[in-house]
Amino acid sequence: MIAAGGDPGQVVFSGVGKTADEIRVALAAGIHCFNVESESELLLLAATAAAAGARAPVSFRVNPDVDPRTHPYISTGSRRTSSASTSIRRCRSTGAPRGCRRSKSVHRHPHRLADHGTRSLREAAGKVLALVDRLAAEGIALAHIDLGGGLGIRYRDESPVALADYAAMLAALFRGRRETLILEPGRRLVGDAGVLLTRVTYLKRGGARDFAIVDAAMNDLLRPALYDAWHPVAAVRPRTGAVRRWQIVGPVCESADFLAHDRELALEQGDLLVVGAAGAYAMAMSSNYNSRPRACEVIVDGDAVHVVRRRERIAELFAGESTLPD
Repeated sequence: MIAAGGDPGQVVFSGVGKTADEIRVALAAGIHCFNVESESELLLLAATAAAAGARAPVSFRVNPDVDPRTHPYISTGSRRTSSASTSIRRCRSTGAPRGCRRSKSVHRHPHRLADHGTRSLREAAGKVLALVDRLAAEGIALAHIDLGGGLGIRYRDESPVALADYAAMLAALFRGRRETLILEPGRRLVGDAGVLLTRVTYLKRGGARDFAIVDAAMNDLLRPALYDAWHPVAAVRPRTGAVRRWQIVGPVCESADFLAHDRELALEQGDLLVVGAAGAYAMAMSSNYNSRPRACEVIVDGDAVHVVRRRERIAELFAGESTLPD
């Protein structure tokens, strides 16, 4: 982020396993805030900051215990599925007052609540505000409240909350409050902005299922294999031929190597497909699994096309390996 010219003073450092080295780098850079996930992390942060002669800006991250009714691997707002943050129930007892006496803010753990409308978002925000008010009554005044992310996008048939409705809800909840409100709507900003292009290499018809084998794989878009995520798939140039129900799969020899199941398309070998809603996590989660170089990335700006990341080369996959001595 700093190499790209970003302002470290606007960085919120989240994550359940921050190391002392990472904390030292963040302190030196002067980030806006550390989102603390546990009391043990708070102790490490305090010790590291003291050794560096620095003061660590801290946000105490809490889990609102609201079930987003989504896949358990990404249901980070429920205390039953998330290792991140501290349960709001524990905060009501002893956790929050003890930790927040060393903090100036609170951060609601981001999760996929917005996919289910403003009701869940309002419930989560209300729980956090109740905790903030309880802390204020105990003499602990917080400087900011970070409601995190969770603003969904449309993958299939979801109805993400309208931004105007979300803004109106926040305006009503925070009217007259002294805390600064911080939001992290990353996926809403970039999720629909990116797509994955892949070409049909082979078609296998006539068995129990029809397979379209493409040149992209689970290493390029891991979400379907990881938690059965649904992404829209369409032909760049749709055909008028016979429509079949295709399994869109990659060349990696694993049953988890799929991009989409049961998509009704008219396809021929060589067709170019577009996999939508890939802007938030495709490249960020990509890997070299199965010795596959990462894909090229381009930005399309009107009529201009810019290569922002060239395609990796095979030689780069082992360039960092050491050779054995003679």
